[in-house]
Amino acid sequence: MSNKGRSTPRVVCCAIPIARSAGKVLLVTSRKRKDSWVLPKGGWEPSDGVLEAAASREALEEAGVRGTITRFVTTIPSASSTYHFYELDVADLDPDWLESGERRREWVDYAEAVKRIAWKSELVQALALSSIAPKR
Repeated sequence: MSNKGRSTPRVVCCAIPIARSAGKVLLVTSRKRKDSWVLPKGGWEPSDGVLEAAASREALEEAGVRGTITRFVTTIPSASSTYHFYELDVADLDPDWLESGERRREWVDYAEAVKRIAWKSELVQALALSSIAPKR
């Protein structure tokens, strides 16, 4: 994979939106691959300040999720991006959100989430390290 013209890998911040009482994680459809599912994620911007703020912003834009970042999960470097993952305890879902016309969202259990995001190894790795993953 290339850096797409960048001299350094892109900084990507990812939220793992969790409904703890239900034991579910919220996934959204990808804009580039309409039938593929992802965790809310996107590039860090200087206006975000800290990485956690970017993860929270992406969750709101892509999934209409409001909540609290409660835990850093992991950082996963790839050739083109460095992914930073954070758990987000969901407090509320907006019925209409910025990308609601472009994405679907769905609550799923851990096993179903792993199946749906299997095409993107970084997402599976991070989900396996999250507190929603079954204890080994």
